[in-house]
Amino acid sequence: MQVVKNSVVTLNYRVTNPEGVEVDDGQTPLVYLHGGYDDLFPKLEEALEGKAVGDTVTVRLHADEAFGEYDPELVQIESLDNLPEEVEVGLELEGAPADESDEDEEIIFYRVTAIDGDEATLDGNHPLAGQPLVFTCTVAAIRPASADELASGSAGQDD
Repeated sequence: MQVVKNSVVTLNYRVTNPEGVEVDDGQTPLVYLHGGYDDLFPKLEEALEGKAVGDTVTVRLHADEAFGEYDPELVQIESLDNLPEEVEVGLELEGAPADESDEDEEIIFYRVTAIDGDEATLDGNHPLAGQPLVFTCTVAAIRPASADELASGSAGQDD
């Protein structure tokens, strides 16, 4: 079987920066629904089209093709009084978009990146935002998607 639209693909993968420094060792295989369901970066999905089990692809993604450019407007300083008591660097918090008048915007997850005195720095950027990445993927398995997976637009919805 080949990687085609509406197939569920399992990938063994590794992600590095362009200099070869590992940013994700891919310890857990990536399972996604192939065919434009936004489960995978489009350029990577395009490179996997038509591949078979055992095939390997290496794809270099610019920041805007991966996790996006770094947006300094997604960084904010917040008083510790407005945050949970157990706040610490690395904690992820759910927050509303900066412009709360737009109800259609999705919730932003902020990471606490620093604590200084009675203030914390919160960053809503993905940790890999602004970075070009190199994905090396080997197709480990391919199967037809179930009706439930197709209806949900995502792999693994049969549970």
